[in-house]
Amino acid sequence: MKYNVVVMGASTNPERYSYKAVKMLAEYGYGVFPVHPSKKPIDGIRCYPSLSSISEPVDTITVYLSERNSTPVIEEIIEAHPRRVILNPGAYNDKLARRCEEAGIQVQEACTLVLLKTGQF
Repeated sequence: MKYNVVVMGASTNPERYSYKAVKMLAEYGYGVFPVHPSKKPIDGIRCYPSLSSISEPVDTITVYLSERNSTPVIEEIIEAHPRRVILNPGAYNDKLARRCEEAGIQVQEACTLVLLKTGQF
């Protein structure tokens, strides 16, 4: 396993990019921790109700939440102490980006799927 990646806003819908990210991260050998309040497994991968319910160390958090949904979990993201946070298209949140940078967390505005496919993840 390469390292642990949290997918915030993971979906059980195969049409959603957050579902595709969970699948592709697993295929590429990363430890994948989908987060969604419904807690339904995603293609056999355990889903967590919140970031704080994950006890493993987290290297990367890839965000698929709107600003409205990511703002309430900013402090939870900071407290997880990830090395970086990826803000996928449609998930940019200026307040989240600023707080991460203040906490010394790398912020990347990018598409997780593209980063994986091009070897830049």
